[in-house]
Amino acid sequence: MHVLVSDTSVLVDLERGSLLEASFRLPFRFVVPDLLYERELKNYGGEELIRLGLVIEELDGDGVSLALTYRQQAPALSLPDCFALALAQTRSWVLLSGDSVLRQLATDEAIECHGVLWLLDRMRAADVVSIRKKSDQGSLGDKNVSTKPRGEVTEAPLGGLSSRSWSPVTSCPCGWLASNAHK
Repeated sequence: MHVLVSDTSVLVDLERGSLLEASFRLPFRFVVPDLLYERELKNYGGEELIRLGLVIEELDGDGVSLALTYRQQAPALSLPDCFALALAQTRSWVLLSGDSVLRQLATDEAIECHGVLWLLDRMRAADVVSIRKKSDQGSLGDKNVSTKPRGEVTEAPLGGLSSRSWSPVTSCPCGWLASNAHK
């Protein structure tokens, strides 16, 4: 069974798309580092994620040192993201991330890394979700997903949010991301 180390952005995207439960039905083990869980997930749906099967893993001393090295190499990354990268590296696991800086560092470090679209492909292949094409839009459950590139979005995707005005930091319903964005 493949082990996937997730950053917070992937889990947030899956939750917003009502795809969390479907993703945990895949033949993967989803893990996060303990620091990421404690700082970013525990009080924001953490119990539900654990119920679904999320596993919390600790880094040993060498792993923590590696995470701190990553933080020095890429100061734009949060410490929890650096812990996720170090966990994937030290255990030879796959990283799931939507963060371009984190994905680039993973590529530089020869760590296999994928995003939500890769996971959606796995869900479709495993018949965990169905994606139907309706004229120029796809359908994912009762959510409309635009098939147009980001710059050409003319209708509001997923829940009426305009892709030009939406930000994961400012649109977080609980406000937590906005208050912790620069930590």
